[in-house]
Amino acid sequence: MAETLIIGRHPVLEALRAGRPMQAIYLLRQAKGELIQEIRKLAREQRVPVKLVPTEKLQKLSRAPLPSTHQGCIAIASAVAYYDLQAVISQVVESGQLPLLVMAVGITDVRNLGAIARSAFCFGAHALILPQKETAPLNELALKTAAGALDHLMVARVKDWKEAFELLRLNGIQLVASGVHDGLKPEQIDWRQPLALVLGAEDTGLPQTCLAQADRVVTIPIRPDFDSLNVSVAAGILLYEAARQRLA
Repeated sequence: MAETLIIGRHPVLEALRAGRPMQAIYLLRQAKGELIQEIRKLAREQRVPVKLVPTEKLQKLSRAPLPSTHQGCIAIASAVAYYDLQAVISQVVESGQLPLLVMAVGITDVRNLGAIARSAFCFGAHALILPQKETAPLNELALKTAAGALDHLMVARVKDWKEAFELLRLNGIQLVASGVHDGLKPEQIDWRQPLALVLGAEDTGLPQTCLAQADRVVTIPIRPDFDSLNVSVAAGILLYEAARQRLA
């Protein structure tokens, strides 16, 4: 599926000023000037990832015959709006609900991310938290896999998982990290409290530092001669247990 591009310094800057959701901004490594400085400033404030790339990457993105066409700056528009994490937490708490959030760390497969969003919405989660780096884009394919869930689920973009952990803890939200080994069984976790479920990539899992800083580690029991579940399947199993306890 084709991505919506915003090409050129002025168009990208105006889109940022208007608060248009963006997946990422690609800047020529040596690009300079007042417009570039303002683009980087607004991108930082709006948590839009900025990637410094060579001319060849911009040429390939824009499919333009001349570098002057893109002026060293191209943005990819996002199919979903992004929220500030603190605003998400405040909105859930002020509505009288018990926060249930899902954070995806290092998940780079678009379909997996869409499927996680689908399970999150189906089982009552309020938001999906995504670090800026090493995260699949929420593009048209992700929306298709999510089957409409991303039209209703809030998505918060953070700098990294460490920033998210700190903010979640300040708001009294417990951190439950999914691990392949040595964690509690899903039914041994008390899901009836303000909680964030943290999921990692199915090939590498969560970083050890991330697991160490979580309040609890949860492990889904599977047969010993197999490695792990698909991360979106694991998300569905864990979120089902959360919904079961909360509805009970």
